Amino acid sequence: MTYNDILRRFRYAVDLSDDAMVEIFAKAGEKLTTEQMLQLLKREDEPGYQECSEEQMTAFLNALIIYTRGEQKSQPGKAVADERPLNNNVILKKLRIALEMREQDMLEVFACAGFRLSKGELSALFRKKGHKNYKPCGDQLLRNFLKGLTLHNRSST
Repeated sequence: MTYNDILRRFRYAVDLSDDAMVEIFAKAGEKLTTEQMLQLLKREDEPGYQECSEEQMTAFLNALIIYTRGEQKSQPGKAVADERPLNNNVILKKLRIALEMREQDMLEVFACAGFRLSKGELSALFRKKGHKNYKPCGDQLLRNFLKGLTLHNRSST
């Protein structure tokens, strides 16, 4: 999955407006016009397509957390972790934080997509790389999460 796919699917899943997307990018210091943001949401074969960079995706995810949960006051002596290179595990973790989802919420979202996951498998996705129980999050898993999020949010409206 490309970062553009993730942006497009997430935006649809939570029904974010153009203005909200621009505002989220602005919170990350990304000064995008509505037109530039729409170019990021286009498919690769559409005219005007602009590839979303890793830096833009990281900025969007961090700003999404601020947008939904508010600015976090930094704690003295605590370093901010740089989560690069960006991978599906980090993306899933940041979406979980931004949406304030608990373990059961995540399992329900996966179930909406018809994807069964145990609590142990879910927690393995959020472990540090190198931990003996760490499990990499593949594209199919992330795609099913975004599909489930769409079905979960849009079926109740």
